[in-house]
Amino acid sequence: MNKKNHYDILGVPRNASNEEIKKAYRRLAMKLHPDRNPGDRAADEQFKEINRAYEVLSNPQKRAAYDQFGDAGVEGAGAGGGASFSDIFGDIFGDIFGAAGGRTAERQSQRGADLRYNLSLTLEQAVHGATLEIKVPTLIACKTCHGTGAKSGSTPSNCRTCGGIGQVRMQQGFFSIQQTCPTCHGEGKVITNPCLDCHGHGRTRSAKTLSVKVPAGIDNEDRIRLSGEGEAGLHGAPAGDLYVFIEIKPHSIFTREEKDLYCEVPVNFVTAVLGGEIEIPTLNGHVNLKIPSGTQSGKMFRLKGKGVPAIRSGSPGDLLCKVMVETPVNLTRRQKDLLLAFERELNDGQDHTPKADSWLGSVKKFFEGL
Repeated sequence: MNKKNHYDILGVPRNASNEEIKKAYRRLAMKLHPDRNPGDRAADEQFKEINRAYEVLSNPQKRAAYDQFGDAGVEGAGAGGGASFSDIFGDIFGDIFGAAGGRTAERQSQRGADLRYNLSLTLEQAVHGATLEIKVPTLIACKTCHGTGAKSGSTPSNCRTCGGIGQVRMQQGFFSIQQTCPTCHGEGKVITNPCLDCHGHGRTRSAKTLSVKVPAGIDNEDRIRLSGEGEAGLHGAPAGDLYVFIEIKPHSIFTREEKDLYCEVPVNFVTAVLGGEIEIPTLNGHVNLKIPSGTQSGKMFRLKGKGVPAIRSGSPGDLLCKVMVETPVNLTRRQKDLLLAFERELNDGQDHTPKADSWLGSVKKFFEGL
């Protein structure tokens, strides 16, 4: 193996990238490390060779000199250039254990989880706003130990395994690995005398009643954030937040599209023909709507400002009323005779049904074109 050049030793081509060289070195270093091959002198020699090869090829200046002059170009070169062996293994175990490896980690309290609550509202509550009480099952700070987990009169003590750091260092050969302490799980503290009510957890399960102020104009899938009303944190850490998601129940009269309200209004045949006024319900009381004579079914009337107030600007939307002309049913014999007489009166040569005449003209042209 001594006769091989540095590229052959690492098993990479001469045009290999820096990343390819690093990956090849990592693979061989793990395979040939003396701790994994105790007493194997051949593996020990190969391990030294791959280190020398990597020291040269990982340094751009040394690699350029080696490519041009061979070993003569790098003879006497110090080990200061390029990445060291410990750097490479720091990269390897940084990938495995995360950025905390290799440095002391400080104890961090674990914030409580955020919670979600689905709140159903009537359309009236969503439009006008409301203040409602909700009951939320959650984890709260233990009232006996105030969230510490320790029995009254005692306090958590420093973990003896990690000395209160929350991390332990494991030494293997010439490199070390820093991991979360298995005793305190990174807290740095242990509870030797736990609270009898929460058994050392610092939290108990309960249901709390909260008051939620619903702003006027809120809509489906809007959410209200109640800061600090989520689950309590571990060992006195801050609580999470509660997010109240809004669900608006279907309404018997109105449908909603953002700021506007829609409804269908039945109008009798005579009012549609002769015109008149009808009473329209709104979310703020009744209003009168004037129906012009000759109103057709499907006609849309807009009532300005009778919709939903915008949650931010406050300017309300509109109420749109769709007129549906109702066909009379359950007629008596006399009523039917009157309608037949009325139909005969319509055949006076005047245009009483403009839409029907227009439609019949279109149908006639359609068949003529076949």
